[in-house]
Amino acid sequence: MLEKLELIKQRWEEVEAELSTPDVMGDMKRFAQLNREYKELSKIVDEYKIYSNVMSNIETNKAMLASEKDEELREMAKVDLDELLQKQKELEEHIRLMLIPEDPEDSKHAIVEIRGGTGGDEAALFAGDLFRMYTRYCERRGWKIEVVDATEGTAGGYKEVVFNVLAEGAYGQMKYESGVHRVQRVPDTETQGRVHTSAASVVVLPEADEFDVEINMNDIRKDLFCSSGPGGQSVNTTYSAVRLTHIPTGVVAQCQDEKSQLKNFDKALAVLRSRIYEIEYAKRMEETSKKRKTMVSTGDRSAKIRTYNYPQGRVTEHRIGLTIYNLPNVMNGDIQEIIDALQLAENAEKMKDGTVA
Repeated sequence: MLEKLELIKQRWEEVEAELSTPDVMGDMKRFAQLNREYKELSKIVDEYKIYSNVMSNIETNKAMLASEKDEELREMAKVDLDELLQKQKELEEHIRLMLIPEDPEDSKHAIVEIRGGTGGDEAALFAGDLFRMYTRYCERRGWKIEVVDATEGTAGGYKEVVFNVLAEGAYGQMKYESGVHRVQRVPDTETQGRVHTSAASVVVLPEADEFDVEINMNDIRKDLFCSSGPGGQSVNTTYSAVRLTHIPTGVVAQCQDEKSQLKNFDKALAVLRSRIYEIEYAKRMEETSKKRKTMVSTGDRSAKIRTYNYPQGRVTEHRIGLTIYNLPNVMNGDIQEIIDALQLAENAEKMKDGTVA
């Protein structure tokens, strides 16, 4: 592992030097790529420095035990050595996990799309509950949310809601939420108290920047329409809502959340760019998932990943067989335990596959 860490440190130094060269500073795409790599390598290099210091102190204490005659000093050295050996073990485990190759998209902002599925009004209400759950989760993390587009259900909730999560590393956490979420409960409209099963789909995309995918603006059709839903005097009076269609792929994105047509255009373009980028990204994810039998984050939108059972107060995460009897807290945004368990399972798969040296 020391050899691998030394190579990473050398690469970090190379990238640091390259970032200050005129050629790179004049090429924004190259600069953005190297800057992203530099940030990722810096995390490992910082841990390597701590690890090197611990290893140096271990050698010092071992030398003292071998040569020191004073029993009191020997005892102090022995206590320090025991603590350092424990620290070494913890650091090695932590660094080993850090050396698992990360998805380069993990550090990006996220775009989350929630759509009510089977179940009519109840599915829209459940989609609204999921949106509230993610909103609360992001608040706990100190992450900012921006709604891009929303279509409300007739009885409340949302038929569809699209929002941005603006935080570094948001996609690396939120990506595990992609898939079909099921709810089992007695709907408010149910007169005989029968439990119904409804569903909503969640899609999480890494936010693509202009350096990730190039779009020819001549390939985009722009349609304007009146906003609908809450929004003040501008609703249904001005053509501020924007719908963009990428003609070569047929990909569509729209935004009506802002009163300004220009702001709606920028938000819709960001979603359009990410959806186009995701087409290629999904192909890579599919290739990756073929290599593993139980890959946690396959990106399969049709997979039923989680069930929220209200009568029993439980949440079941089907991908890893995890059941939590803490439904109210989960629906209030306490989902970090589930995400951590999924991340741990995925890292274990990678280590089992020999991804880490």
